Amino acid sequence: MIGSYVAVGDSFTEGVGDPGPDGAFVGWADRFAVLLADRRPEGDFDYTNLAVRGRLLDHIVAEQLPRAREQAPDLVSFCAGGNDIIRPGSDPDEVAERFERAVIGLTSAVGTVMVTTGFDTRNVPVLRRMRGKIATYNGHLRAIADRYGCPVLDLWSLKTIQDRRAWDHDRLHLSPEGHTRVALRAGQVLGLEIPADPDQPWPPLPPRGTFEIRRDDVHWAREYLVPWIGRRLRGESSGDHVTAKGSLSPVDIKSRIEWVA
Repeated sequence: MIGSYVAVGDSFTEGVGDPGPDGAFVGWADRFAVLLADRRPEGDFDYTNLAVRGRLLDHIVAEQLPRAREQAPDLVSFCAGGNDIIRPGSDPDEVAERFERAVIGLTSAVGTVMVTTGFDTRNVPVLRRMRGKIATYNGHLRAIADRYGCPVLDLWSLKTIQDRRAWDHDRLHLSPEGHTRVALRAGQVLGLEIPADPDQPWPPLPPRGTFEIRRDDVHWAREYLVPWIGRRLRGESSGDHVTAKGSLSPVDIKSRIEWVA
Protein backbone atom coordinates (compact mmCIF):
# COMPACT_ATOMS: atom_id res chain seq x y z
CA MET A 1 0.00 0.00 0.00
CA ILE A 2 2.15 2.83 -1.34
CA GLY A 3 1.11 6.15 0.17
CA SER A 4 3.61 8.47 -1.52
CA TYR A 5 5.37 8.47 -4.87
CA VAL A 6 7.97 10.74 -6.48
CA ALA A 7 8.87 10.51 -10.18
CA VAL A 8 12.28 11.74 -11.32
CA GLY A 9 13.71 11.79 -14.83
CA ASP A 10 13.60 13.50 -18.21
CA SER A 11 11.01 14.03 -20.97
CA PHE A 12 9.83 10.41 -20.79
CA THR A 13 8.76 10.78 -17.15
CA GLU A 14 7.56 14.36 -17.61
CA GLY A 15 5.12 12.90 -20.13
CA VAL A 16 6.09 14.60 -23.38
CA GLY A 17 3.84 13.31 -26.16
CA ASP A 18 0.81 12.96 -23.86
CA PRO A 19 -0.64 16.50 -23.76
CA GLY A 20 -3.17 17.67 -21.21
CA PRO A 21 -5.84 20.37 -21.57
CA ASP A 22 -3.70 23.06 -19.94
CA GLY A 23 -0.63 22.74 -22.15
CA ALA A 24 1.23 20.58 -19.63
CA PHE A 25 1.78 16.90 -20.22
CA VAL A 26 0.25 13.92 -18.45
CA GLY A 27 2.44 10.89 -19.19
CA TRP A 28 2.96 7.42 -17.79
CA ALA A 29 4.13 8.52 -14.32
CA ASP A 30 1.00 10.62 -13.71
CA ARG A 31 -1.18 7.78 -14.99
CA PHE A 32 0.70 5.31 -12.79
CA ALA A 33 0.19 7.61 -9.80
CA VAL A 34 -3.56 7.33 -10.37
CA LEU A 35 -3.33 3.53 -10.27
CA LEU A 36 -1.49 3.76 -6.95
CA ALA A 37 -3.87 6.36 -5.50
CA ASP A 38 -6.91 4.21 -6.36
CA ARG A 39 -5.70 1.69 -3.78
CA ARG A 40 -5.77 4.28 -0.97
CA PRO A 41 -8.56 6.19 0.78
CA GLU A 42 -9.37 9.41 -1.07
CA GLY A 43 -6.92 12.16 -0.15
CA ASP A 44 -4.46 9.73 1.42
CA PHE A 45 -1.83 9.73 -1.32
CA ASP A 46 1.01 12.14 -2.15
CA TYR A 47 2.50 12.40 -5.62
CA THR A 48 5.23 14.66 -7.01
CA ASN A 49 6.61 14.69 -10.55
CA LEU A 50 10.06 16.32 -10.66
CA ALA A 51 10.98 15.25 -14.22
CA VAL A 52 12.05 17.85 -16.80
CA ARG A 53 12.61 17.23 -20.50
CA GLY A 54 16.14 17.25 -21.86
CA ARG A 55 17.82 16.59 -18.53
CA LEU A 56 21.07 14.63 -18.45
CA LEU A 57 21.85 12.21 -15.63
CA ASP A 58 24.03 14.67 -13.70
CA HIS A 59 21.31 17.33 -13.89
CA ILE A 60 18.73 14.89 -12.54
CA VAL A 61 21.06 13.85 -9.72
CA ALA A 62 21.81 17.47 -8.78
CA GLU A 63 18.35 18.99 -9.19
CA GLN A 64 15.78 16.27 -8.56
CA LEU A 65 17.28 13.63 -6.28
CA PRO A 66 17.83 15.94 -3.28
CA ARG A 67 14.14 16.88 -3.39
CA ALA A 68 13.15 13.21 -3.68
CA ARG A 69 15.32 12.25 -0.72
CA GLU A 70 13.95 15.15 1.31
CA GLN A 71 10.38 13.93 0.75
CA ALA A 72 11.40 10.33 1.63
CA PRO A 73 8.45 8.77 -0.24
CA ASP A 74 7.44 5.12 -0.25
CA LEU A 75 8.35 4.88 -3.94
CA VAL A 76 10.64 6.70 -6.38
CA SER A 77 10.72 5.90 -10.10
CA PHE A 78 14.19 6.63 -11.46
CA CYS A 79 14.62 6.91 -15.22
CA ALA A 80 17.79 8.69 -16.30
CA GLY A 81 20.80 8.38 -18.59
CA GLY A 82 18.96 8.07 -21.89
CA ASN A 83 19.91 11.56 -23.04
CA ASP A 84 23.52 10.83 -22.06
CA ILE A 85 23.62 7.55 -23.99
CA ILE A 86 22.42 9.00 -27.29
CA ARG A 87 25.12 11.70 -27.27
CA PRO A 88 28.05 11.00 -29.60
CA GLY A 89 31.03 9.51 -27.83
CA SER A 90 29.16 8.59 -24.66
CA ASP A 91 30.23 5.47 -22.75
CA PRO A 92 27.36 3.37 -21.34
CA ASP A 93 29.70 1.78 -18.80
CA GLU A 94 30.67 5.17 -17.37
CA VAL A 95 27.08 6.45 -17.37
CA ALA A 96 26.01 3.32 -15.51
CA GLU A 97 28.64 3.94 -12.82
CA ARG A 98 27.15 7.38 -12.16
CA PHE A 99 23.66 5.92 -12.20
CA GLU A 100 24.65 3.34 -9.57
CA ARG A 101 26.02 6.02 -7.25
CA ALA A 102 22.70 7.82 -7.54
CA VAL A 103 20.75 4.65 -6.74
CA ILE A 104 22.86 4.12 -3.62
CA GLY A 105 21.97 7.61 -2.44
CA LEU A 106 18.27 7.06 -3.10
CA THR A 107 17.90 3.63 -1.53
CA SER A 108 19.33 4.95 1.74
CA ALA A 109 16.57 7.57 2.00
CA VAL A 110 13.38 6.27 0.36
CA GLY A 111 11.25 3.17 0.59
CA THR A 112 11.61 1.61 -2.87
CA VAL A 113 13.43 2.73 -6.02
CA MET A 114 11.95 1.48 -9.30
CA VAL A 115 14.59 1.49 -12.06
CA THR A 116 13.50 2.03 -15.67
CA THR A 117 15.36 0.60 -18.67
CA GLY A 118 15.58 2.11 -22.15
CA PHE A 119 13.42 1.23 -25.15
CA ASP A 120 14.37 -1.13 -27.92
CA THR A 121 15.08 1.33 -30.75
CA ARG A 122 15.24 -1.17 -33.61
CA ASN A 123 12.43 0.63 -35.48
CA VAL A 124 13.37 4.22 -34.57
CA PRO A 125 15.22 6.20 -37.28
CA VAL A 126 18.67 7.43 -36.23
CA LEU A 127 18.36 5.90 -32.74
CA ARG A 128 18.42 2.36 -34.17
CA ARG A 129 22.15 2.88 -34.71
CA MET A 130 22.56 3.30 -30.94
CA ARG A 131 20.69 0.10 -30.11
CA GLY A 132 23.85 -1.67 -28.96
CA LYS A 133 24.76 1.12 -26.54
CA ILE A 134 21.24 1.18 -25.14
CA ALA A 135 21.26 -2.60 -24.68
CA THR A 136 24.61 -2.39 -22.86
CA TYR A 137 23.26 0.31 -20.57
CA ASN A 138 20.14 -1.73 -19.90
CA GLY A 139 22.28 -4.68 -18.87
CA HIS A 140 24.03 -2.48 -16.32
CA LEU A 141 20.71 -1.15 -15.02
CA ARG A 142 19.37 -4.64 -14.43
CA ALA A 143 22.54 -5.62 -12.57
CA ILE A 144 22.32 -2.47 -10.44
CA ALA A 145 18.67 -3.20 -9.66
CA ASP A 146 19.59 -6.73 -8.59
CA ARG A 147 22.33 -5.48 -6.29
CA TYR A 148 20.08 -3.03 -4.45
CA GLY A 149 16.74 -4.84 -4.57
CA CYS A 150 15.04 -2.46 -7.01
CA PRO A 151 12.02 -3.48 -9.11
CA VAL A 152 12.64 -2.95 -12.83
CA LEU A 153 10.26 -1.29 -15.28
CA ASP A 154 11.66 -3.04 -18.35
CA LEU A 155 10.67 -1.04 -21.43
CA TRP A 156 12.87 -3.10 -23.75
CA SER A 157 10.64 -6.15 -23.26
CA LEU A 158 7.36 -4.26 -23.73
CA LYS A 159 6.93 -5.22 -27.38
CA THR A 160 3.61 -3.46 -27.93
CA ILE A 161 5.26 -0.03 -27.71
CA GLN A 162 7.29 -0.89 -30.80
CA ASP A 163 4.13 -0.21 -32.82
CA ARG A 164 4.25 3.25 -34.46
CA ARG A 165 0.91 4.13 -32.84
CA ALA A 166 2.66 4.04 -29.45
CA TRP A 167 4.82 7.00 -30.50
CA ASP A 168 4.26 10.70 -30.97
CA HIS A 169 4.82 12.36 -34.35
CA ASP A 170 8.40 13.20 -33.36
CA ARG A 171 9.19 9.46 -33.02
CA LEU A 172 11.20 10.25 -29.89
CA HIS A 173 8.40 10.37 -27.31
CA LEU A 174 5.45 8.12 -26.59
CA SER A 175 1.88 8.89 -27.62
CA PRO A 176 -0.93 8.94 -25.01
CA GLU A 177 -1.60 5.26 -25.71
CA GLY A 178 2.10 4.47 -25.41
CA HIS A 179 2.30 6.26 -22.05
CA THR A 180 -0.81 4.38 -20.91
CA ARG A 181 0.76 1.03 -21.69
CA VAL A 182 3.92 1.94 -19.77
CA ALA A 183 1.82 2.98 -16.75
CA LEU A 184 0.03 -0.36 -16.87
CA ARG A 185 3.37 -2.20 -17.08
CA ALA A 186 4.60 -0.25 -14.04
CA GLY A 187 1.53 -1.43 -12.19
CA GLN A 188 2.30 -5.00 -13.18
CA VAL A 189 5.86 -4.65 -11.91
CA LEU A 190 4.56 -3.77 -8.44
CA GLY A 191 1.87 -6.46 -8.48
CA LEU A 192 -1.13 -4.15 -8.78
CA GLU A 193 -4.45 -5.19 -10.26
CA ILE A 194 -4.54 -3.22 -13.49
CA PRO A 195 -7.56 -2.38 -15.66
CA ALA A 196 -6.03 -3.49 -18.98
CA ASP A 197 -3.20 -5.59 -20.39
CA PRO A 198 -0.24 -3.53 -21.69
CA ASP A 199 0.67 -6.46 -23.96
CA GLN A 200 -2.72 -6.45 -25.68
CA PRO A 201 -2.10 -6.51 -29.46
CA TRP A 202 -2.96 -3.45 -31.51
CA PRO A 203 -5.70 -3.65 -34.15
CA PRO A 204 -4.25 -4.41 -37.59
CA LEU A 205 -3.28 -1.48 -39.81
CA PRO A 206 -3.69 -1.32 -43.59
CA PRO A 207 -0.35 -1.79 -45.38
CA ARG A 208 1.58 1.32 -46.38
CA GLY A 209 3.32 1.73 -49.70
CA THR A 210 6.94 2.73 -50.21
CA PHE A 211 5.99 6.23 -51.37
CA GLU A 212 3.86 6.85 -48.26
CA ILE A 213 6.62 5.66 -45.93
CA ARG A 214 9.23 7.82 -47.69
CA ARG A 215 6.95 10.88 -47.60
CA ASP A 216 6.40 10.42 -43.85
CA ASP A 217 10.14 10.03 -43.28
CA VAL A 218 10.93 13.24 -45.18
CA HIS A 219 8.28 15.15 -43.22
CA TRP A 220 9.62 13.77 -39.91
CA ALA A 221 13.21 14.71 -40.78
CA ARG A 222 12.23 18.27 -41.72
CA GLU A 223 9.89 18.91 -38.78
CA TYR A 224 11.64 17.07 -35.96
CA LEU A 225 15.07 15.61 -36.76
CA VAL A 226 16.69 18.78 -38.14
CA PRO A 227 15.54 21.00 -35.21
CA TRP A 228 16.69 18.31 -32.74
CA ILE A 229 20.15 18.22 -34.32
CA GLY A 230 20.25 22.02 -34.38
CA ARG A 231 19.63 22.22 -30.64
CA ARG A 232 22.43 19.74 -30.03
CA LEU A 233 24.86 21.78 -32.14
CA ARG A 234 23.92 24.98 -30.32
CA GLY A 235 24.19 23.35 -26.91
CA GLU A 236 20.51 24.00 -26.21
CA SER A 237 17.98 21.79 -24.46
CA SER A 238 14.23 21.54 -24.91
CA GLY A 239 13.95 21.89 -21.15
CA ASP A 240 16.02 25.05 -20.70
CA HIS A 241 13.01 27.12 -19.62
CA VAL A 242 10.81 24.32 -18.24
CA THR A 243 10.02 23.76 -14.58
CA ALA A 244 8.89 20.49 -13.03
CA LYS A 245 5.17 19.86 -12.53
CA GLY A 246 5.74 19.32 -8.81
CA SER A 247 3.01 18.07 -6.49
CA LEU A 248 -0.10 16.81 -8.28
CA SER A 249 -3.49 15.61 -7.12
CA PRO A 250 -4.60 12.23 -8.55
CA VAL A 251 -8.12 13.67 -8.81
CA ASP A 252 -6.84 16.49 -11.01
CA ILE A 253 -4.84 14.04 -13.12
CA LYS A 254 -7.98 11.96 -13.70
CA SER A 255 -9.94 15.02 -14.79
CA ARG A 256 -7.21 16.02 -17.25
CA ILE A 257 -7.10 12.52 -18.73
CA GLU A 258 -10.89 12.45 -19.07
CA TRP A 259 -10.95 15.92 -20.67
CA VAL A 260 -8.47 14.87 -23.34
CA ALA A 261 -10.22 11.55 -23.95
